[in-house]
Amino acid sequence: MSEETRLASVYRQDGPAIWRALLAFTGDPAVAEDAMSEAFAQALARGDDLREPARWVWRVAFRVAAGELKRRRTFSPLDVEPAYEHPDPIDHVIAALGQLSPNQRLAVVLHDYADRPVAEVAATIGASRATVHVHLSKGRRRLRELLEEDDDA
Repeated sequence: MSEETRLASVYRQDGPAIWRALLAFTGDPAVAEDAMSEAFAQALARGDDLREPARWVWRVAFRVAAGELKRRRTFSPLDVEPAYEHPDPIDHVIAALGQLSPNQRLAVVLHDYADRPVAEVAATIGASRATVHVHLSKGRRRLRELLEEDDDA
């Protein structure tokens, strides 16, 4: 199977999940689209050098998105309709995610939403597995508090 065929398969199978996870992480459909496109473009440029294209694309897409958020120094809550349909309205969840630290948000979105293993989250963040567990614990606790406040309001 050619590298382009492998990447096309990754795009079909993982593309919508990657985009939704990027949207949850960034709160901005344009950043999500750009990060995903850039990750796939870089994967195509690397060709046969990629042993695990899906894993690589996930990691690069989130690094690109994190870099863009850092450059902008902002998290913008969702204010337009996303390109992919999501089964549940999640605006309040995305807004709550925006109140977490970037590493907590990244850990929660990648691990809990996108079902990526802790080792992969650690590689994406550039931290140890133990640090990812701390980010997950603190991020989940804070997210739970924020969402409970939304329910009370």
